Amino acid sequence: MVSMLGLLIAVIIAALIFDYINGFHDAANAIATVVSTGVLPVRTAVILAGILNFAGAMTGTAVAKTIAAGFADAAIVTQVVVLAALIGASIWNLLTWWYGIPSSSSHALIGGLAGAVVAHAGLSAFNWGTLGTKVLIPLIASPLAGFTIAFLFMVGLLWLVRRMRPAAVQRGSRRLQLVSACAMAFSHGSNDAQKAMGIITLALVAYIAAGHAAMPAWMLPDGKDVPQWVILACAAAIGLGTMAGGKRIIKTMGAKIIRITPLQGFAAETAGTATILTASAFGVPVSTTHCISACIMGVGASKRLSAVRWGVAGNIVLAWVLTIPMSAGFAYAALYGLRAVFGDAASLRWRGPRAGPRRARGVRASA
Repeated sequence: MVSMLGLLIAVIIAALIFDYINGFHDAANAIATVVSTGVLPVRTAVILAGILNFAGAMTGTAVAKTIAAGFADAAIVTQVVVLAALIGASIWNLLTWWYGIPSSSSHALIGGLAGAVVAHAGLSAFNWGTLGTKVLIPLIASPLAGFTIAFLFMVGLLWLVRRMRPAAVQRGSRRLQLVSACAMAFSHGSNDAQKAMGIITLALVAYIAAGHAAMPAWMLPDGKDVPQWVILACAAAIGLGTMAGGKRIIKTMGAKIIRITPLQGFAAETAGTATILTASAFGVPVSTTHCISACIMGVGASKRLSAVRWGVAGNIVLAWVLTIPMSAGFAYAALYGLRAVFGDAASLRWRGPRAGPRRARGVRASA
């Protein structure tokens, strides 16, 4: 018989690995423009971004609460379901990282959770309403908002500097871009690290709701709050992952969409930061990749529409559309693979609510 505690530990480790992968997969979100314009070298930029990702991850848990309670009932979810979701999301993240495609780690995780829950308990077990309001609508709204804000902000900046000497504009915008890149890295941590926090919290609640042995009080969610050790561990994982970020997606984000100038980089990062921090405050798990990609397109379009390489942009949008269903498919398959490995512990299907499940210190098991 597989130890449920052992599975819980495996889920926590897998979530932290996913968070680490998220860090190096999405490192380009914070530093692509500042590297492509030559304001900072790659190594300095990723270290700075890693530190600020860590700081941003410590600032809130609204998004984590959405992930932990919004998509599936904790009484239905098992450790194997969460593990399958993480495997599906990680496979898609690694594939898109390898090919240099800036896809969404956030949507990969939610897609993975959808595929694993459906494979385990059927279509009705997943909260499709939350998927629509918290994911699909922001999937469209957040890039549009980022594009529009970046476009208008860039037009305003060009008007402000129209009488200044180009050399002075270049010097000033390089300094401003350093500030905006730091803010972008901070906002990335404030939203993306919380996805792994939510998954670990969901696993902890599901473990107790299933009636398994009690755990130390410091490890459990307190009411609706994410445990402090989970926040710290996820912040460290995404920070270290960002520091390990590679050049594949940085090249796509910083040069292939448009050729970025320091002033454009400042405008794109400022617009992206505003969009992401607003979403974090409302607990919406938006894609930071979508936001900054759309902002880069917005500043390019402010110059002229032909400045944006729309072929590359189209490939990115295609990856956005495919992320949720592909991650769901990988997670669906992963669940059956885990059943083959873990046997009865993984193959138990949901058969309706059980009487009186134990709950973790006031955390509601319902979505």
